Amino acid sequence: MDKDQLVLVAGAGGFIGGHLVADFLRQGHKRIRAVDIKPFEEWYQHFPEVDNRRLDLRERPACDEAAAGVAWIYNLAADMGGMGFIEANKALCMLSVLINTHLLMAARDGGAERFYFSSSACVYAAEKQTDTAVTALREADAYPAMPEDGYGWEKLFSERMCRHFTEDFGLVTRVSRYHNVYGPHGTWDGGREKAPAAICRKVIDAKLSGRHEIEIWGDGEQTRSFMYIDDCLFGTERLMGSDIDIPLNIGSDELVSINGLVDIIEGIAGVKLERHYKLDAPLGVRGRNSDNTLIKELLGWAPGITLEEGLAKTYAWIYDEMTAPGPRRAFA
Repeated sequence: MDKDQLVLVAGAGGFIGGHLVADFLRQGHKRIRAVDIKPFEEWYQHFPEVDNRRLDLRERPACDEAAAGVAWIYNLAADMGGMGFIEANKALCMLSVLINTHLLMAARDGGAERFYFSSSACVYAAEKQTDTAVTALREADAYPAMPEDGYGWEKLFSERMCRHFTEDFGLVTRVSRYHNVYGPHGTWDGGREKAPAAICRKVIDAKLSGRHEIEIWGDGEQTRSFMYIDDCLFGTERLMGSDIDIPLNIGSDELVSINGLVDIIEGIAGVKLERHYKLDAPLGVRGRNSDNTLIKELLGWAPGITLEEGLAKTYAWIYDEMTAPGPRRAFA
């Protein structure tokens, strides 16, 4: 994309969106429009030098305003969180379909050149994710469809909307399926945080309080892969600029159990905690991992930042947030 063209980041007040705006600024982009529903003071990262707007993108007029004059649109806006949130808020998660649908319509009518939709590994069928030693998920495994209820169905439906806007209206769309993105400048408290941030917070709390114990959801043997934000940004921008017109996994293939995740973070913190398992907590699928065969074939690249490296940076940032003077700043 020409750095003089106007780019829209929808969901710019959130975790990935805020990092994307920051990355565009580092690259020298001159015209960036950042949009989110949250008040500016609640954005994870806020840059006064860009065109910041507070809009409810569930509404079509707001999408028309956001997309006006824009060349490339990155849709990262959604009402979502970690497993505890998405299992308890299925309707709220599904209402995000309004954001993508209205943004697609605004992009088509406003003459946008490209449209990016951030989908999720939650589109994959639960029956393929019943074992901790899970076979890594290929893009084709999304069908026959039986995704995560609520959030996963919204993502899969919105993927299809992108496809059909390309087929019917000629709008160039790109779709990624993110696998558990983590890093600094994200939610670490309040109920929407994901496992890496939640465990960092719990370990830091235990260390600071002297109560050397931790609550773990489930038996700790459930497995996932987690992708550091820098890999997410690189893959997102590479995919958007490519000619790949099918959904693509963007995720690490480094599989780890939740117990293993706790081991790594304990090592970073220099503590060893007594573990208490909350067996009735929301768990999601038993195992999930990203098959990166296709992204390596099509982009010649795959996420490669290790958990140890990414978690060390994430832990340090959350520690600074938790020990900073004044009230805690961890938005829901």
